[in-house]
Amino acid sequence: MQLREGTQLGQCARHGPRTPPPGWMPLDDCPFCQIEPHRIVAETALTLTIRDAFPVSPGHTLVIPKRHFADLFDATDAESAEVWQALRLAAVELAPEHGPDGFNVGVNVGVAAGQTVMHLHWHLIPRYRGDQPDPRGGIRRIFPTLADYWTARDP
Repeated sequence: MQLREGTQLGQCARHGPRTPPPGWMPLDDCPFCQIEPHRIVAETALTLTIRDAFPVSPGHTLVIPKRHFADLFDATDAESAEVWQALRLAAVELAPEHGPDGFNVGVNVGVAAGQTVMHLHWHLIPRYRGDQPDPRGGIRRIFPTLADYWTARDP
């Protein structure tokens, strides 16, 4: 995939030049630009993998591009490829210790979507049978009244 003509790296291919998003943080204040080396569980040329400091399940992991930027759509092709490689590796490495039955993989893009740290990062959330009474709908549960799409009936 190529960038839209006239688009430069560092600006969004969808929206063009960007102003910093609400809540944007400079490098000096970014917790993902200041990760203590002992927290890093894996590293590639372009990514770091750490355990979430506030896990929602055992083994909750974050994959973080090393470059500081907030928007998923600003990631280069190389960064995107390494993120997916790091996510796969993290999932494989979680199996012996945690034995998850599934995973949710998610990224929050923008304040309206719940992004609170304005440095792009992916969540790899191990899921376990019985951790929720009815896990169907997965990430759709952010809108609980719309999550149960399989129960919708045509008029």
